[in-house]
Amino acid sequence: MPQSQPPQPPEQPPRGGPGEQGGFGAPYEPRPGAYGVPVPPQPQQPGPYGQPPTAPYGYPGPPLSPPPSGGRSRGRGAGLVAAVLAGVLVIGAGVWFAVGGDGGADAEQPVARESASPKRPGAGPGPKATPAPGAAEINKGRKDGEAKARWVQRSGVDLPGGGASALGPWTVGDVVAKAMYRTASGYSLADGSRKWSVRLPSDVCAAPTLPTADGKIVIGLKTDTSTENSVCDRLQMIDLATGEAGWSATFAHAPTQDGLANIVMAISGDVLTIGRVGRTDAYRVSDGKHLWDELPGPCPSHGLAGGPVLLAAFNCRDQAGGESAAEADDAVGEVRRIDPVTGRTLWTYRAGKGWAVDEVHSVDPPVISLRKGGAVEGEWAITVLNTDGTLRSRPAAGTDVPEARCTGMRRNVGANLDTCLGVAADADTLYTATKHRFVDGVLTNDVLAFDMSTGKKKWKVPAPAGRTLMPLRVEDGKALIYLSPPGPKSGTKDVGGGIVALGPDGGAPRQVLRHPASAAATERTFTDPLVRYTGGRSLLMLPYVSGATDEEETELVAMMAFGD
Repeated sequence: MPQSQPPQPPEQPPRGGPGEQGGFGAPYEPRPGAYGVPVPPQPQQPGPYGQPPTAPYGYPGPPLSPPPSGGRSRGRGAGLVAAVLAGVLVIGAGVWFAVGGDGGADAEQPVARESASPKRPGAGPGPKATPAPGAAEINKGRKDGEAKARWVQRSGVDLPGGGASALGPWTVGDVVAKAMYRTASGYSLADGSRKWSVRLPSDVCAAPTLPTADGKIVIGLKTDTSTENSVCDRLQMIDLATGEAGWSATFAHAPTQDGLANIVMAISGDVLTIGRVGRTDAYRVSDGKHLWDELPGPCPSHGLAGGPVLLAAFNCRDQAGGESAAEADDAVGEVRRIDPVTGRTLWTYRAGKGWAVDEVHSVDPPVISLRKGGAVEGEWAITVLNTDGTLRSRPAAGTDVPEARCTGMRRNVGANLDTCLGVAADADTLYTATKHRFVDGVLTNDVLAFDMSTGKKKWKVPAPAGRTLMPLRVEDGKALIYLSPPGPKSGTKDVGGGIVALGPDGGAPRQVLRHPASAAATERTFTDPLVRYTGGRSLLMLPYVSGATDEEETELVAMMAFGD
């Protein structure tokens, strides 16, 4: 197999903090959500769009608010964290998440609900919030050229413990599906009506970012939810088109140090891979057959990214270095392309000494984020690989700071490596969002484009005043980008969000789908939404559903869809 040479750090790698004191060699931080590392999810609070914890590329934002008091604690065992720190060098994630559409008539809401949820301590009556408008009310104010609000879905779920992560959205045909708490549900993309719902026997704890090409997903479930130390080791396959539940299985524990509180999952072809501390397993999605349970080599894998190609991230101790893989100076991050059917390594890319794999933004072409050092003092860089795993380029952003936003610090489960928005690529051009900045008291940013072969910056296009741009994917040579509605202090009230496009030559963003201005206030409540654009319709979904009271939680707008 080809073995690429370690690259030199870029001359001007994107920085992760306000200063550079500490420099190289700062301690690695555990990647939230990965292989047993706990994540404190931020409860979703209605508020101005564009005021989430924002971050330079790969750098976590300010500390997230703890979940409301009461209910089940989300802490993990200290032993699992210690195992991760000792055996797997993992890194902090950015703060973005994807959006999918769900919703419909109030009578068609999910049914995952416990019979008697205790009142949360400190949750007094307080002022009653004004309910967000539904699609019909939004469309009454729609102007010429604006897309319809297809549907608005409220959470409709009274969740124990202060909230829950929503996994997905996954689309197949005219169905968009998600999984949350103890239910997986599919909805019509056209009108949001519920097409199917599967009540699950226990809590959802993991899922792949992408389904199979024919619309199958495998969801991770906890075996026993009666204790705080219950593990994520059950699998349930579901056909997303029909809601039919297929095979189920419980996968074996590793002989030693098996971190099953949090696992990562990926689908490539007809193969599901599951990673955690101590072991990686693969199953055939179509029939549940177990294919393999070990990746070659002594280095532990800490992440997976699926799709047309399966990539796995590893952290290895330099053989000439120290004794512990937890020593940042000796760590060498690796990306390997894995044959999903056999587990065989097809190629290996080794990053420079001290650099570790942070996120995977594209598997074909391979585009990864590398990180070196601690959460504040460290360095970050985007790396583009050839299809054989050799180094293609290291884009140099100069004084601009690229930024991706990932689900890892929003959800407390499902922290896969490939859940970020803000970076998109095709064979020729790489598009990245920049770090948010305040201009006249309102957040805005830019989109950068780089030549994939040389790493040279092609252009920079600013977002419209008081708004932000976040690349989603590249289609037909153009980057599709989510454009936020203006911030509430921008003074602009006559426009909503939407989808725009930028080509490899730059220029002004071209409008693809314009959300109605009458929906802007509701759209702004989606702090860092997961966004999808499919079939001429846009979908927004919250990655974490929570409210200060039971009523707020059930009335919270969790998904929206736009399009004619």
